[in-house]
Amino acid sequence: MRHTTTATLLAVLLLAGAAVGCGSSGSDDKPTAKPSASSTAGNDARYLKAARQLSFNGKPTDGDLLLYPDLWCEGLGQGHSVKWLFSMTDGGLYPVGKDWGTKKADANTLLVTGVKVYCPKHSAVVLDELKAAGEY
Repeated sequence: MRHTTTATLLAVLLLAGAAVGCGSSGSDDKPTAKPSASSTAGNDARYLKAARQLSFNGKPTDGDLLLYPDLWCEGLGQGHSVKWLFSMTDGGLYPVGKDWGTKKADANTLLVTGVKVYCPKHSAVVLDELKAAGEY
């Protein structure tokens, strides 16, 4: 279900033009092994537990929050920055919904948590960028 929802969000973002300027040729894409269902469920639980410690303006559902990590990891894997991911004119992946939102500090914490849980190989880059900008 999560992957279908993620694909749906990605399609909506692309149709809305939020991902314009991505610039990826796709030639560097490498197939990766899919995590097992139990591994994914464990990751989801860890991420959601940390997410529920943050302050939100409104009440995002678990499904709302679970849309982001795969897309963040994909963007980072393509070499995009945190600034690009969160830009409304580029990545369009700032954690916000129709009826909910996050402050920048909480959005950064959510991103760091998502990256540590779902794509830890990108953790150092994300942390370095946020620290250099004085945002984490």
